[in-house]
Amino acid sequence: MPTLMIQGTTSDAGKSTVVAGLCRALARRGISVAPFKPQNMALNSAVTPQGGEIGRSTALQAVAAGIAPHADMNPVLLKPESDRGAQVILDGRVYGHMDAIDYHAFKRRARERVLAAWERLSSRFDVIIAEGAGSPAEVNLREGDIANMGFAEAIDCPVLLVGDIDRGGVFAQLVGTLALLSESERARTRGFIINRFRGDLALLEPGLDWLAAHTGKPVYGVLPYLEGLLLDAEDGLGLTESAAEAPGLRVVVPALPRISNHTDLDALRLHPRVELTLVGPGQAMPPADVILLPGSKATASDLAWLRARGWEAAIRRHLRYGGRLLGVCGGFQMLGEAIDDPDGLEGPAGSVPGLGLLAMRTRMVAGKRLRNVAGTLLDAPAGEVTPVRGYEIHNGISEGPALARPLMELDGSPDGAVSEDGQVLGTYLHGLFDEAGACAALLARLGLAERAGEVAVDFAAHRERELDRLADGLEASLDMTAIEALAKG
Repeated sequence: MPTLMIQGTTSDAGKSTVVAGLCRALARRGISVAPFKPQNMALNSAVTPQGGEIGRSTALQAVAAGIAPHADMNPVLLKPESDRGAQVILDGRVYGHMDAIDYHAFKRRARERVLAAWERLSSRFDVIIAEGAGSPAEVNLREGDIANMGFAEAIDCPVLLVGDIDRGGVFAQLVGTLALLSESERARTRGFIINRFRGDLALLEPGLDWLAAHTGKPVYGVLPYLEGLLLDAEDGLGLTESAAEAPGLRVVVPALPRISNHTDLDALRLHPRVELTLVGPGQAMPPADVILLPGSKATASDLAWLRARGWEAAIRRHLRYGGRLLGVCGGFQMLGEAIDDPDGLEGPAGSVPGLGLLAMRTRMVAGKRLRNVAGTLLDAPAGEVTPVRGYEIHNGISEGPALARPLMELDGSPDGAVSEDGQVLGTYLHGLFDEAGACAALLARLGLAERAGEVAVDFAAHRERELDRLADGLEASLDMTAIEALAKG
């Protein structure tokens, strides 16, 4: 069962990007290829056509391979709910909630699910490109490992190690990681990929020669820093701004501690007339036309975080001066009168008051809603129909008079709410800005004036272009012939 595993010296070394690029490059060569991530810890997730939940980066890699995402591609997904606990998703379905100690003991059982999923996937594709998680050199997590070398050893596959030179100290990263591996793990590490290089490659070559001589392992290539590359992120949220040359709409987003599916913002980052600002702890809220409350894995806890930092007063002041407010998923739930969690599904059991901006309340119930949906925006100008599509991932049922004024109709059912004055909008739909027409119509509802001849942002088309650009970079910079041979065994 030919499998090549990409591991990294650190989190965010570029494993997900390299796997996506390899999937696209191999698929373009006519190879039947699929991604696989044994265990992922992330708050950005996607819904498969079968209604399973997997990490967002793995779903992106499936797109790169030209195939539909499947729960077998990411059999274990951990969604942090606190610093010590997470929701555990097995084979695309919620299994339960565990703290770190409990999950460590559970890994033996999780390993069985991982290997079974890999076997099923391997029976359907010629090559599997697997991705590790974090670093294989975390000595405190080695026992029972299923995310990195534990998996590679179990299926006996080769490994390439990725180091991020943009962080500095890439040779120490690579050599130090090797030094902390066992003898058999070092043997299956066949070589290195250096990621995010800027500058003249000739200046790096003496270091590459030293690395190969010192370790006895080749460097399979040096990937350049791809300026402006924007693809669905695995998890990390950089507190960066997207500046527009002539901003028509200023959108401000609080960087919630448990923000989830913040890939909803990617299309806004690309828009030439949207200035998107993410506001972290200790930062003052800048002037805004729109405040966007994003998704959250711990809605009540993140709402308390907002209140403690003065966001509730800032939101009310923003609305008094005519600003608009959009809540997505957990952010939508915050807009109501209360959030009830009697069984403690997302935190301590109980009820907390919402912002009270929409006449509704949300009750957390067991059984996560997972589905891909399509429909139309409501209250469009006469004669206009704006299609919209995306996905739902949420606990909770919202009820109340506010829902009599929905924002959308999805698969024949109403979704979301709009206040009577049109200033406050909410929806459960993720990916709401990804389609060009829906993005343009929603931004118009939020106050962006139309401009003649302006082309709407189509994030799906952008994603395809970026994947091709990434694959082109790999083909030009890596020894793809050797990598293909390594993957095929």
